[in-house]
Amino acid sequence: MAVHKKSRYEIKLMKEAGNIVALVHQEMRKIIEPGVSTKYLDDAAMKIIKENKAIPTFLGYNGFPAAICASVNGQVVHGIPHEDTILKEGDIVSIDVGATYHGLVGDGAWTYPVGNISDECKMLLETTEKSLMAGIAKMKDGILLEEVSGAIEDVANEKKLGIVRQYGGHGVGRQMHEEPFVFNYRVGNQFVLKKGMTIAIEPMLNLGGDDVHTLEDGWTVVTNDGKPSAHFEHTVHVTDGEPEILTQLW
Repeated sequence: MAVHKKSRYEIKLMKEAGNIVALVHQEMRKIIEPGVSTKYLDDAAMKIIKENKAIPTFLGYNGFPAAICASVNGQVVHGIPHEDTILKEGDIVSIDVGATYHGLVGDGAWTYPVGNISDECKMLLETTEKSLMAGIAKMKDGILLEEVSGAIEDVANEKKLGIVRQYGGHGVGRQMHEEPFVFNYRVGNQFVLKKGMTIAIEPMLNLGGDDVHTLEDGWTVVTNDGKPSAHFEHTVHVTDGEPEILTQLW
């Protein structure tokens, strides 16, 4: 498995890309409310990415038609923004966004409440975010990637949440998807993290079962049982000390 460790210069550019991703999420937090379309969110994200002299990584990726993925309720990932998809009170919406800055990628996702949401959905969001941070906390030079996956799985199991099996985290850098793949549960992976690696950690947890499928649009992944799903993601730089989250405001 060829994994490209990043130079200090590449990390600097990835910080810039990650900061732009964080700026998009800062805006999403402000504008997500009942009555807003997911296309409106996509337009707002596109504006921020372009104003910051970056390229929307997702737009055109394998034919994807937008700058963000906007996945509502039982949609897990890869939801396509649309003028006809209007958010309503009680929904949850996952926004996944990538920005490419001078050839380096930042990739981050967050799931937001729309107005007041149920206690079940609050628990789902809190637990999925907690699982993300538990996974990140394990990331250090010399640690097995399995420990990251296991930390995510353990948090999910505490609340008996479904874990999406077919999708997971990944290396990120000059490409949006690089090696290694990161499972959100234990698989016996003996891959060793090394200083200079940059990896997107992204748990996807469900209120119901694990199983998901893709809709006829070829993109939107949904839970088989129709129950809500949450998705949280940060791009992380592995160091010999504390992991460095690149997709936050610097």
